[in-house]
Formats: sequence, structure tokens, C-alpha cells
Amino acid sequence: MKKLLLGILALGAVSSCNSDNITNQSEDLSNTQESSGLVKRGCPSEEIRQEALKNSPELRQKFATLETNTEKFANDLKLGKVLADGTVEIPVVVNVLYNTTAENVSDARIAEQIAVLNEDFTATNSDISKIPSEFQTVSAGDTKIKFRLVNTIRKKTTTKSWRTNDAMKKASSGGIDATNPTNYFNMWVVGKMTSQGRTILGYATFPESAGLWNDGVVIAAPFFGKTGASSPFNLGRTATHEVGHYLNLRHIWGDANCGNDLVTDTPTQTTANYGKPTYPLYNTCTGVQRSVMFMNYMDYVDDGAMFMFSGGQKTRMQSVVASSGVRAGLRVY
Repeated sequence: MKKLLLGILALGAVSSCNSDNITNQSEDLSNTQESSGLVKRGCPSEEIRQEALKNSPELRQKFATLETNTEKFANDLKLGKVLADGTVEIPVVVNVLYNTTAENVSDARIAEQIAVLNEDFTATNSDISKIPSEFQTVSAGDTKIKFRLVNTIRKKTTTKSWRTNDAMKKASSGGIDATNPTNYFNMWVVGKMTSQGRTILGYATFPESAGLWNDGVVIAAPFFGKTGASSPFNLGRTATHEVGHYLNLRHIWGDANCGNDLVTDTPTQTTANYGKPTYPLYNTCTGVQRSVMFMNYMDYVDDGAMFMFSGGQKTRMQSVVASSGVRAGLRVY
């Protein structure tokens, strides 16, 4: 298990490990490839974050404060100083930008996506029973975070493909301005999104961006909700993954070879996993072989292969929506 990293992460630093072997006694090598043959899950949220931190001393200070407060919250929780059983219901505004009728996702599909978020964040998802016994003891269970749709804003656009430059979040560049991002969680749904020639499923801002004009999550329409979404990303888990970032979760491999996701109860793993791996999947970092938690929402596996958060991830998320957290404004609307 990983030790919590204190202070600001060194920008652009790459973690190293003694060995990066990946073995699975029963897994076919094709499990590490994109199962659809067309699109491979990828999330540039951390890359975008690091670029923003590099260019903004103010954001770096907010990031440092965020991590200090997160650690304090976790310690207070252990000491019984924090009332952790109060559920926070986050108000959601969905901004739909469509070029074709098919991209104008229906109200029913939006409701379906909100339902998936509520199931995944309260551990009432139907596949929660698939968690291996090895990881059941560290499963988050109910994170005490829920979501409620309060408004849907739609806009027809001539843009056929969006990039990860936040243009969809500005009316001046053909997008839709966020609705009071301090008090509302904004989601943007766009028809298609690419970056450096590859299809992007979604991306998110992290809590140090709380209240800024671009704060929120973007999801490409083919991967939003369930009905009509593109397999194998058609169970609404792209949004679950991106909302995890919005609530201060990093990718489970720490975006580095044997990296640190700042969560103590997620096993260190060499890199991202794809497709539908077979349990147990073993990685070796710093000379220690262990089974990895590829079924975690913060990995890159297919929607049908991810179905849990860990207890440590729950604590990090609770810390940002607590009354003392940087997203406390979501409690008042």
C-alpha cells in the first residue's frame, strides 16, 4: 500500500520502480488492448491539470492547500472529529452542445446518467457484488455523495469536433457558459472530442479549479449514459470516472510508472489497465508482486469491468464536499 505524498507533487516528475512486470496467470494479452477495436479509454484530465499548475502559481498554491486540507480531514476522520455520515447531494447542470440530432442526448438519457452516478457513488450498482474478496474489506461502500439534476441547457452548434481546450465552456467560442460553478456541478456533453488525433471520452477539472469559469466535466455524447451509447463504454462509467477527478481522485496508477494516487488502500500498479482483465492481475513494483485493483473506477478498463471506489478514495472525495472543503459551495443552492 502506498504512503500519502505530502506537499506539492513535482511537476512533470516520473516515478520509477525496480520492476514493471505485468503478469496474469489466466489473462489473454488481448485484455490489455481496446476491446472495441476502435476506441481506447483515455482521460487527459491529469495532463491538463499539470499544464495548468505549471502556468499558474495561484493554482499551485490552491493545490498545495487542497492536499493539506485533505490530509487533515482524513486524520480528523480517524480521530472522530468529523461527522462523516451526512450525505451531500450535488446539484447538476447538464449543458448539451449538438451538431446533429443524434448528438442531442435526450432527457431520458440524461436522467439515466444521473442514475448511474447515484448508483456508483452509493454502492448500489448491480455489479458491486463482483468485487473480489481481497478488496471487499477496503471497498468504499456508500460514499455519501449523491447527484440531482436541476437544469438542462441545450445549444445547436456548427462545431463537429471539440478539443480539450475548454472552448465548449465559453459562449464566446460557441459553447455554453457554466452556471455558477461555485454552487453547481456543470457537465458539458459534446458530439465528438479529440486530442492529438485520438478520440477523447471525457475530461474534468480538479478541486483547485473550484468556482472558476471552466470548472466541471466534459463527456462526449457516444459515451454518455447507457441507451444509445457506444460499447464498451456504454454503462455511464466515463462520467463516474471523470466525476472522481472533479472530487479529487487521481488515476489509480498515479499517472506514472508505479506512481502514487495519494490513496493508501489502492495497491500500487505499473500503469493503466484496459479492456476486461481477468482477476487476479499481478503487477510488480519496487520488487513486490501484488494483485491490482483494476476494477476501480479510476482505472482505464471497460465500463463493464469497473465497479468500485476504495475507502481511501471515499475519504478524499468527502474532504472536498465537506463544510470545510473547497467544494463546500455545492451544499448551498
